Amino acid sequence: MQKTKDICVHYDRCGGCSIQDIPYEEQLENKKKMLLDLFKEKEIDIENFENILASPEIYEYRNNMEFSFGDLKKGGELQLGMHPRGRRFDVITVDNCLLVDQDFRDILSTILEYCRENNFKKYHIKLREGFLRNLVVRKGINTGEVVANLITTSQVDHDFNPLVKKLNNLNLNGELVGFIQTINDDFSDQVSCDEMIVYHGRNYFYDKLLNNQFKIDSLSFFQTNTKGAELLYSEAEKYIESANGKVVFDLYCGAGTISQSIAADAAKIYGIEIDSDAVEHAKENAKLNGVKNAKFIAGDVLKEIDNIDQKADLIIIDPPRPGINPKALEKIAAANSKEILYISCNPKSLARDLKELELHNYTLQKFKAIDMFPHTKHLEVISLLKKE
Repeated sequence: MQKTKDICVHYDRCGGCSIQDIPYEEQLENKKKMLLDLFKEKEIDIENFENILASPEIYEYRNNMEFSFGDLKKGGELQLGMHPRGRRFDVITVDNCLLVDQDFRDILSTILEYCRENNFKKYHIKLREGFLRNLVVRKGINTGEVVANLITTSQVDHDFNPLVKKLNNLNLNGELVGFIQTINDDFSDQVSCDEMIVYHGRNYFYDKLLNNQFKIDSLSFFQTNTKGAELLYSEAEKYIESANGKVVFDLYCGAGTISQSIAADAAKIYGIEIDSDAVEHAKENAKLNGVKNAKFIAGDVLKEIDNIDQKADLIIIDPPRPGINPKALEKIAAANSKEILYISCNPKSLARDLKELELHNYTLQKFKAIDMFPHTKHLEVISLLKKE
């Protein structure tokens, strides 16, 4: 296999990228082969595969990065970055990471230097001791708005205003609109919020996708690759031709970005999302974008789909990586929509679900892949199904 010279100085040790040393065109071919091989294994017809599309940017494309605090050896110097490959309890500083832009790198370096100067200790998940857990940096790629969220335990009481001053003195390309401390005393690795302290600005930022504006808070889901998401939604819109006059179910809708981007002219949009905070964001975003025909519902798709008193003409599905719960999939099929637009970030669970939908007389009309995650093995897939 042809290799290129490593570009990122952290690549040899960092676990963030897994295939950066492979030429990008070869990465795309490998991902295409992986997708089609998975479908062949499931005996899914691949004749209607259209293409794999490259990410508009292959470096500095991420709008969201969650860095971890830690060290490389017991009692070693504090690090802030990513876990090395195969070493989930160690951390390597990635102050030159090429998946994010210079604003991310400058904020990371400034915060790490400040924490070292104050002799703060990393949180030790086994001992349940320590202060520093994570740093989440998010940026509106199309607006330049930046929010930094420092995740700590409650074990140290510290005023971070001096750090805010340092951050505000940085010569960023964007604008720091918020610095937050999130206190998280949960025993798991997952970032959660027990208390939030806003030291500067606000705990959310705005970004744009295509012609729409979205409000995103510091911990809510938003597509990681903004330019890639615009490509994804543009291609998805071509698949449905038009939502004009249709009743649309937007399942696993998150903050409503898909339906508001590609189906705003529908007769009615019903969005279902289990995360109640995301539903509130979806409602806010609908107001921002003048979408008056949408109703967003907090709850489980399995239960809430039965409570909609209209028949769907089009169902949009964008589930998490594990795919759709089998019982929920039966409910979705029973809704008897003419069309299903299934957007997936996991080809393996997608192939499984497509095979199940075949049993309910849904035929795969066409599908294509979008590379939303260059230098990793992940990709996004758009598929259109029609009821026979």
